Amino acid sequence: MIEFRSVTKQFPDGTVAVEDFSLVIPSREITVLVGSSGSGKTTILRMINRMVDPTSGTVEIDGEDVMSLKPVQLRRSIGYVMQNSGLLPHRKVVDNIATVPLLRGEKKRDAREHALELMDTVGLERSLADKYPSQLSGGQQQRVGVARGLAVNPNILLMDEPFGAVDPIVRDELQNELLHLQRELDKTVVFVTHDIDEAFRLGTQVVIFRKGGIVAQKGTPSEILSNPADEFVASFIGADRGKRALHIEQTSTGSVLVDSDGRTAGVLTPEGSISEGSTSEARATTAQVVGAPAQGEEAS
Repeated sequence: MIEFRSVTKQFPDGTVAVEDFSLVIPSREITVLVGSSGSGKTTILRMINRMVDPTSGTVEIDGEDVMSLKPVQLRRSIGYVMQNSGLLPHRKVVDNIATVPLLRGEKKRDAREHALELMDTVGLERSLADKYPSQLSGGQQQRVGVARGLAVNPNILLMDEPFGAVDPIVRDELQNELLHLQRELDKTVVFVTHDIDEAFRLGTQVVIFRKGGIVAQKGTPSEILSNPADEFVASFIGADRGKRALHIEQTSTGSVLVDSDGRTAGVLTPEGSISEGSTSEARATTAQVVGAPAQGEEAS
């Protein structure tokens, strides 16, 4: 479990990025921090692995204050995936994935073999192992980034807008892959995004921020969709614009969600969740329409 207790971050120029922030991030679930630029979400993420240190307050992992831990050792024990993958351009794919295990003293042969296994895990062909990042597509590069983040088998995986730089089709594939990996690996994932649909699709817990690291609302996707805390939240999630107005139609094969133009947005399973392949809009709206969970694992 990760816990923030009355955390404030003020930078030397006087900018307050986060003020009196408290949050419990449960173990083995995906918590999504969502907000516009300048809302403090990335600063909060980076305080977990001490890429940023709080000005006041505490950040604890399983009851231990991160400030009592050595930054380098802490970072090497936590997976980190960033936008644009952040791969080392002069290193081959397999060597990028093996970077942290090698830094921790793992034998090169063992690290390489484990990297190849991780390529299988994230859906990359092993034939790409000796390619350089520039020879890969954007989606492939992000998969390498995820594999590198998992290379030390961390309990915690931090993901800072990891899918923001790829096209919508690839982004959808990567979101599906993350949900699949979470079912298989059961990590504590902290995911930053500015996309509310992505937040609702992936998150078990979603935290919506105002500017300055102020929490506007936190809860499950279904709780937020069914009961926005105020006008800001309603506007942010699109409820005030009727953006999520879908309705259910019965067909010979079951129930489907249909948008205002009559197009099928998703298929409801007998349990009331959204089937794989449904649109992100349908996944995000399921809870509001039928009162069913909209969390990532339920909706995959």
